[in-house]
Amino acid sequence: MSPRELTADEAAALVRPSDAIGLGLITGTPTAMLRALSRRTDWEDLTLSGGLLLGNYELFTHPHVHLRASFYGGAERGYVARGGDVQFIPSYFRHYGLLIQHLAPRVMITPASMPDAQGRVSLSLYNGAHLEEHRRAGRDPNRLLIVECSPHFPRTLPLEGHENFLHLDEIDVVVYTDEHPTVFPNDPGSPEDAKIAEFAARYVVDGATLQTGIGAVPNLVAQALVQGDGGDYGVHSEMFTDGLYQLIAAGKVNNSKKTINRGVSVITFAAGTQAMYDFIDDNPTVGVAPVFYTNDPHVIAQNSKMVSINSALEVDLFGQIVADTLGARQYSGVGGHMDFVEGTSLSLEHTSLICLQSTALVNGELRSRVVASIAPDAVVTSPRHLAGVIVTEYGSADLRGRSVKERAAAMIAIAHPQFRDELTVAAQRLGV
Repeated sequence: MSPRELTADEAAALVRPSDAIGLGLITGTPTAMLRALSRRTDWEDLTLSGGLLLGNYELFTHPHVHLRASFYGGAERGYVARGGDVQFIPSYFRHYGLLIQHLAPRVMITPASMPDAQGRVSLSLYNGAHLEEHRRAGRDPNRLLIVECSPHFPRTLPLEGHENFLHLDEIDVVVYTDEHPTVFPNDPGSPEDAKIAEFAARYVVDGATLQTGIGAVPNLVAQALVQGDGGDYGVHSEMFTDGLYQLIAAGKVNNSKKTINRGVSVITFAAGTQAMYDFIDDNPTVGVAPVFYTNDPHVIAQNSKMVSINSALEVDLFGQIVADTLGARQYSGVGGHMDFVEGTSLSLEHTSLICLQSTALVNGELRSRVVASIAPDAVVTSPRHLAGVIVTEYGSADLRGRSVKERAAAMIAIAHPQFRDELTVAAQRLGV
């Protein structure tokens, strides 16, 4: 049966004043539908599940609207500051499919490409964890699947053995829009970021398989690799970034040395420039898979010479990594951080790089991000026994196979010189 074709406002009118909606993350944000929902003010008890939402919507400041966010970004922090009800749900990215089942939303909404000749829409820039939940919603006469289709969203192709399409027959409502995907300009970074990238790039050997997160440092690492002599790289990354695109465009990535999914760059979502979106459109060398596959540590570990490049907010002398909270304040999310830290810990040929500047300016005061011990109200994102290589602008500390005392010395060596003496005294007090 063909879906109903409605405007965004008509589709938004199908949502009940008391209801629950499931959304994707980041480039899985259905922007036209969220604007339409924001034009309504009759909400009584509306709950939405999502995170890292792109855009600014009055919906999330309504007193009877509740956002259950599995990842915080600027939007979520902004809604909290404006009095919105945003509750953080701790979870691995690969468990988001389970999270959506816990909520059991009546309504599922996703952006997608335009239908192809077979009547299929691609999930485009975000496969993530919700394909099966979209299908369950579409099959259930008591639920509602709304798909927002735009000609500007690329048609990405599934990794062999997986799926990245919904057929029109599976969809209740299609909203055709002229929405453009959000473009993320390349962050040039700081001189400190450039030094971090220089140290990090030394761990990427010929034939390595790469995972990169968002931000300046991963892109700067990619730029360093573009200029270097190495090559034959592969890609297995939850996120496809402009840095990875630049490596491919430079002929540095061919996925020929991978032990699984050879010849294909494996991703679950993409966020970057328009040039990158154009590149992945209908491109069979980029295979999109659900996050339960891309982020499975045992799948990650099967790749050849896997190198993951991620960030942190602070790391202590024991190697405990804090990447999603500032004290008790939720700042970002766990996402795939620990998935790739764990996956790269399963073989000596793999490397997890955790990159951070050695200091941060807090209320005008310079503070060390290499700390003696984690603050009592902070939350550890990845435990010390999974720590690999920590990189700052002062060098790298390879914590693998090191004793607690050796770890402390290595971490102090890459701290800002201004804080090394007090960290040394703290280490002595801690007995390390």
